[in-house]
Amino acid sequence: MSLLRALTGTARPISSASRRLFSVSPRASESQVRPSGTAFEFLPTNPLPPKPRKQGLTEIRGPYYAPVGQKYIDELLSDWGDYVDGIKFAGGSFSLMPKERLTAFIETAHKHNCYVSTGGFIERVIATSGGSKDVISKYLKACKDVGFDVLEISSGFLSIPTSDWQFLIELTAQHGLKPKPEVGIQWGAGGDASVEELESAGTRDVGWVIERAEKFIGAGAHMIMIESEGITENVKSWRTDVISGINSKLPTEKVMFEAAEPEVFSYHIQNTGATANLFIDHSQIVQLACLRRGIWGTGATFGRVVTVG
Repeated sequence: MSLLRALTGTARPISSASRRLFSVSPRASESQVRPSGTAFEFLPTNPLPPKPRKQGLTEIRGPYYAPVGQKYIDELLSDWGDYVDGIKFAGGSFSLMPKERLTAFIETAHKHNCYVSTGGFIERVIATSGGSKDVISKYLKACKDVGFDVLEISSGFLSIPTSDWQFLIELTAQHGLKPKPEVGIQWGAGGDASVEELESAGTRDVGWVIERAEKFIGAGAHMIMIESEGITENVKSWRTDVISGINSKLPTEKVMFEAAEPEVFSYHIQNTGATANLFIDHSQIVQLACLRRGIWGTGATFGRVVTVG
């Protein structure tokens, strides 16, 4: 919730009626709606639903730009795990780790009730194997064996028929993994390309993205990841029309936006609400959590992010 002054218009203590309206019902189990053990339970904030959540998901980037290890992630989640739903490897970084270290990392995430995603890498498996179903199946089995929960299927670099992506979604689910296709408007997204390079590659129409996402959901996709490049990343001006188009056509609980910068996830929270599903860097957990709970923000969001019920 916002500060007392924002709620009442004065500096006097909040009334008992307002407290009942804006705080968690005393009948509700505190362990189900709030992090346990904080010293400030008396302050009104937006409630925190228990994990596993269906909305308001925060997925963080693990190893890639920073060499995040098992001990680091354990320490990080010990303090901030209530606000993290999933951890994503990037750039196939998990394939560099010794098996026992990788499984230890994943087990640590599971200890804190977080799912673990492969991030985009299956496209390399597809490209180097010539689309071999046997190699792809072997890859999926290996991901399941080490403990992965979610398998991201990125389409930024490969031109593959929609029906083939639907087949990959179904095959992923058959191996006991939750398929998470990544779609976007930018061709060549997913690499460290410049704005000029991406502009020359061209973009897709938002209608194409929505239509493909709908087919993926119909094929059994657990979640649709929206690639930020071409929308809010590596662009001269944001494509907010793409964001609004996706939010107006797809179920919000099935969509997760990449939000690589604080101003980007602030925009999503401001326009979609505290329950927006967002992928961020692990360094941004606290900033996003403060924004979701309504206790802090920028000039555009300070005291204005609230939930009801």
